[in-house]
Amino acid sequence: MRLSAMGDVAMTVPVLRAFVNQHPEVKITVVSRPFFKPFFDSIPNVSFFAFDEKERHKGFLGLLRLFQDLKELNSDAFADLHNVLRSKIVRSLFALSGKKTASVDKGRAEKKALTQPENKVFKQLPTMFERHCKVFEQLGFTVDLSSRSVGTIFSEKQTLDTEIIKLTGEKTRKWIGIAPFAQYDSKVYPLDLMQQVINQLAKNADYKILLFGGGKKEIELLNSLTSNKENVIVVAGKIKFQQELQLISNLDVMLSMDSGNAHIAAMLGVKVITLWGATHPYAGFSPFNQPLENALVSDRNQFPKLPTSVYGNKKVEGYEDAMRTIAVEKIVLSVQ
Repeated sequence: MRLSAMGDVAMTVPVLRAFVNQHPEVKITVVSRPFFKPFFDSIPNVSFFAFDEKERHKGFLGLLRLFQDLKELNSDAFADLHNVLRSKIVRSLFALSGKKTASVDKGRAEKKALTQPENKVFKQLPTMFERHCKVFEQLGFTVDLSSRSVGTIFSEKQTLDTEIIKLTGEKTRKWIGIAPFAQYDSKVYPLDLMQQVINQLAKNADYKILLFGGGKKEIELLNSLTSNKENVIVVAGKIKFQQELQLISNLDVMLSMDSGNAHIAAMLGVKVITLWGATHPYAGFSPFNQPLENALVSDRNQFPKLPTSVYGNKKVEGYEDAMRTIAVEKIVLSVQ
């Protein structure tokens, strides 16, 4: 099974947890970048194969080596949950070797209809979780993600390392995580309004607000958002990724953009409030097991072309301020 970007990888975790619960006789090997191994460490019957994109598995010859490496595992089938050029090549090699294969249908035509400016078909599309389940169905395995089975698939709250406790203190208050950034600006809530959200939440002494992000520029912006408040802490850049997962699993709620952090929190069973700008939960990327009311969307009456993009990578003139239609008060109430 081949995976790539952080959000893509995190969205597979609930499906895999459900799969191994319902098919304990099956062993799965996840193929992805080494960075993502912690996502899968606690899932029974799931092992991890590190894809070495910089050396051993680089380029076309590297993909041939990847196929040979994976072939030694004697797998019975290959599930492609990413369906991009590299995974298609490896999948084709498995098919040629006589193995059963299946790949995810990304629904590109449906998504184009949802995001086109004219003659828009505005309706809920299948979620990525449903699409992943269909891949396993092609291989002969049903996966039940209904509400009656969901409660059994989340891991327990992870034990916090002493390094984390030094940073956050013992948990004696409600922990609110905030991840205010995303890959594209069209998915980022204006920072002046996010500052108001943080200020209002920080007024409650029973709340501790933990700010997540990455990279030098984001960390500088996060530091400015704390306004030197005692109960607002920047965790970005201060702990390892594995520790960050431990911390997120102990949150009471995560406030995030349409981004990887939303999917990480959801895969750990945490309540997630998401903010949507150019994108929309109807495209199928809403975090796992989160009710639709937890997705706060920009006003389509004022900005009728929304959603303008599936991933947020397309800019539409005049739509720069779409997310300003999501009221600060509404966000604060949703998080509380």
